[in-house]
Amino acid sequence: MSKLFSTFLLLLLSFPAFPQEWPAKPVRWIIPYAAGGFSDIRARKIGVDLSRLLGQPVVIENRAGAGGVVGTDAVAKAAPDGYTIGMGNLAPLAVNVSLMKKLPYDPAKDVQAVVLLEKGPLILTAGPGLKANSVAELIAYAKANPGKVTFASSGIGGAHHLSGEMLRQRTGIDIVHIPYKGGAPAAADVMAGHVPMMFELGYAALPSVKAGKVRALAVTSTTRMALLPDVPTLAEAGLPGFESTNWQGVIVPAGTPRAIVDRLNRDINAVLAIPEQRESIVANGGEVAGGTPEAFRDFIRSETAKWGEVVRTAKIQPE
Repeated sequence: MSKLFSTFLLLLLSFPAFPQEWPAKPVRWIIPYAAGGFSDIRARKIGVDLSRLLGQPVVIENRAGAGGVVGTDAVAKAAPDGYTIGMGNLAPLAVNVSLMKKLPYDPAKDVQAVVLLEKGPLILTAGPGLKANSVAELIAYAKANPGKVTFASSGIGGAHHLSGEMLRQRTGIDIVHIPYKGGAPAAADVMAGHVPMMFELGYAALPSVKAGKVRALAVTSTTRMALLPDVPTLAEAGLPGFESTNWQGVIVPAGTPRAIVDRLNRDINAVLAIPEQRESIVANGGEVAGGTPEAFRDFIRSETAKWGEVVRTAKIQPE
C-alpha cells in the first residue's frame, strides 16, 4: 500500500498544476497620466464597480510621463496574465506613432484592445479677442486676415492642437498655433482676450461657456452635445466629416488570453451600463462608448490613420 501511495504521489507531481481561476488576486490598472487628471478620475470611478464584478480589488497605478508613453509602455511590457490592464488614450495609441520618431512600444503589436470607454468631444470656443459668432464668420475673418488669427492649445500634438490643425487643413485658413503648458493657462488667455480661440475639451470648457466667459461656436463630435443642444457640430457648420474626440479605453499586454479579454470586456460593458456611470460621463460632456474588443481595435486603427495624415501634412514636430 505504501508503495502504491508513493507512486500515486509521484504521478500527481509529474502533472503541471492547474491554473487558478482568473482573477485570483488584485488587478493593477495603469493610468499613463498623473493622479487627479481626467483619465485618473474616470478609472477610479469605474474601478469601484469593476472590482465588485471581478471579485478582486482593482488597484490604480499612475505612471505619468512623455505624453502617456511611459505608462503605456509599462502596460505593453507587463506579463500578459490579466493582472495588469491599462488606460489606452488617444495620444499614446494613435498620435505619437506619427508624432514621435521612435516609441518604446508598437501600439499595433504590443497591446490588445479590450473596450472603448468614452469619447470626449471638444468645443471650439471664442473669447473677446475674436469678432466671430459662428464658424462661417470665423473662416471668413481668418481668410480676410491670413496669419493674424491664433489658436491656443495645451501643447504640441494634443487633441486641442490637432483639432486646430484639422480646421486649418479642411478650410485652407492660415491660423497660428500658440502652445501652452496645459489646457488651463491656454483657456485663461482665451477668456482674457490674449488669444482669440481654442478647441477645448468639453468637460473643461463647459463651465466657462455656461458662465458666458467664452462663446461656443461648434462641437467636434458627429452629433450635438447633450449639454449644449443649441451649439452645432462642425459638420453642421459646413465641414462635413469633421470629427475630433479625446477618447480613452482599456488595453492589456499583447498575448493576454482571450478568455480574460472577454471577461474584462463583458464586465466593463456592464459597468458602463450602470446609470450613475453613464451620467458621470455625460455630465462631463462625454459620450459613453462600450462595444467589442474588435470595435475598439478598429477604432484605434482608424484614428491612427486620420491623425497621422494631419501630423504629416502639418509637419508637426514634438516638443
